[in-house]
Amino acid sequence: MSTSLLSRCNFPPCGTPVVCAFSGGPDSTALVALAAAAGCDVEAVHIDHGLRPDSAADADIARSTAAKLGVPFRSVAVELHDGPNLEARARDIRRSVLGPEAMTGHTAEDQAETMLLALLRGSGATGLAAMQPGPGKPILALRRYETLDLCTELGLSVVHDPSNSDPRFRRNRVRHELIELMNDIAERDVTPLLTRAGDLLRDDDELLDALSADLDVTDAKALTVAPVPLARRAIRRWLTLDDHPPSAATVDRVLDVAAGTSVACEPGGHRRIERSGQRLRLFSTGPTDR
Repeated sequence: MSTSLLSRCNFPPCGTPVVCAFSGGPDSTALVALAAAAGCDVEAVHIDHGLRPDSAADADIARSTAAKLGVPFRSVAVELHDGPNLEARARDIRRSVLGPEAMTGHTAEDQAETMLLALLRGSGATGLAAMQPGPGKPILALRRYETLDLCTELGLSVVHDPSNSDPRFRRNRVRHELIELMNDIAERDVTPLLTRAGDLLRDDDELLDALSADLDVTDAKALTVAPVPLARRAIRRWLTLDDHPPSAATVDRVLDVAAGTSVACEPGGHRRIERSGQRLRLFSTGPTDR
């Protein structure tokens, strides 16, 4: 196995127990192989969503690959029905099974796609910075062709999930249509450009977060005199529930309350914000408390 690939990965120290999300596709197969080569104590966990009649065959391929790599393997069957928000529901199930510290096989292409999806949602720097590099995404600097080449080099069979080409999923259209069009227009591979832009935005994002950390979000006067980007970040941090930040429109409504141009606003999650004197107060109005 090429040591140059490992040198671009972000695995924890040798002997560290890790859980790898293992669909059996090229990226997750490369993840498991590289984690094992890095000396991690690997457990490969396959989740069978049961969305295709032949999905059990994916688990068989993954099991065989894990055995070839000498890695403990576990397959978990979950109940998931097709329908609205399928990708989000599948992601939530995987997180609940794998745990928050599990490693995933996201690559540079996934990072570029995530950035473009955030752009289509109108996200700011935090969203455009895409995924945070780190031990949970150790192969984020690798390209898809490299993960596939590694599987071929090691003689490992891989799963090819047809849902990765289904145009009803926006990510697939970004992958197969938008990025290909951008490559054509730019007359070059845009993935490195997008990931580099994400890295630069992430640095800016972290700086602005640090600068806004000491801002008292309940102090209406402090919010109104602070630079707007810092005030917005403080409000977003205050109102984020379960990793779901408030919308830009919600943040602006809170700024209106701080400025005295609105009496109150409801930021979602059964909550209400009111101003009393120079203080903002956040109330629970239902079953979900902040």
